[in-house]
Formats: sequence, C-alpha cells, structure tokens
Amino acid sequence: MRKTKMERKTKETDIEIDLNIDGKGEYNISTSLKFFDHLLSSLAIHGKFDLKLAASGDDEHHIIEDVGIVLGQALKKSLRENEGIRRFGHAIVPMDDSLAIVAIDISGRSYLVFNAKFSAENIGDIKTEMIKHFLETFVSNARININVRVDGEDDHHKSEALFKSLALALNEATRINQRIKSVPSTKGILYG
Repeated sequence: MRKTKMERKTKETDIEIDLNIDGKGEYNISTSLKFFDHLLSSLAIHGKFDLKLAASGDDEHHIIEDVGIVLGQALKKSLRENEGIRRFGHAIVPMDDSLAIVAIDISGRSYLVFNAKFSAENIGDIKTEMIKHFLETFVSNARININVRVDGEDDHHKSEALFKSLALALNEATRINQRIKSVPSTKGILYG
C-alpha cells in the first residue's frame, strides 16, 4: 500500500497527516475550520483515500496553506517512483446548479489553471479566496498539474463540486494500471 505519515510544526501551525492512497475513503479530519473539514472529507470519500489529518494554528490562512503543503508533500511521497500509475485523471461533477471539471497530470511539474469565481467573501467559516490558495499550495508541493473549471451560482455548491471532482480525478490518476510496467513518461521519470 502507498501510505505516508508526515507532520509539520512551525510557529504558526501544527499539522499531522496520515495518508493512504489505496484506502477506502475513511477519514478523521480536524482543522478547526468546519467548511474546510467538509471539503477535505469529500476529497477522502470520493477519492477513496484514507486520510487522518489534525491541524491547528494561529489563523485560517496559515492552517489552509500549511495543510496544502503537507497534503501535497504526502501525496508526492506516497507515489514514490510512480511506476504503473495512470498519471492522468479527469472528472466532471454536477451539484445542483454547479458543474466542476478537473483534469490532472501527475507530471512532476507544478501548474494550476483555476477557472472559478466566487461571489461571496466567505463560505461558512473560510474565505472563498482560500480555495484557490489551497490548490496552488497543494499543486506546488505535490508537483502536479491541475486544470479546474467551475460554473454555477451557489458558492457552496461550486466549491463542493470542485473538491469532489478533484477527488475523482486524483483517484483515477493515482490508480495502478497493470498494463503500465514503468513510469508513464517518454523521459522515463516524472519527478526529476
């Protein structure tokens, strides 16, 4: 199984994570930010990742940013050599008025294309701007490419559809394909 335990302790945050890519979607998440916990729970459930995550910190920005750092690093570490993974994944998820499309390339190169706009300043107890910032930080530390497009009217639905779509695309991209006997790249490496 592809598992990783990590922690990050700074003057601003204290984060512990236990990630199993080959899980069943079991989770125990506590960041003190209820809506962020909800989004991360959707990531675990729909991605079929087992995720235990405890995070505390001095403010919302630092907690969300540092969770993005640690989760991205944990994903990268869990994938190790990347042999046999599908590498690419995509998903389309509707949620009431909203539609989210996410495409992923586990390429070793970090890049986020974020085509989503939120009308409200906050969704629950987090600022909407933190959704993009979380993804930027996650992508940078996982060293993957994610392209996001979200349409709709309700910001809650849009953000939840985005995280469900992200989960499904990650599940597809990280899956082992028995037909792939090496790293899926003409370079012979993904991280390097």
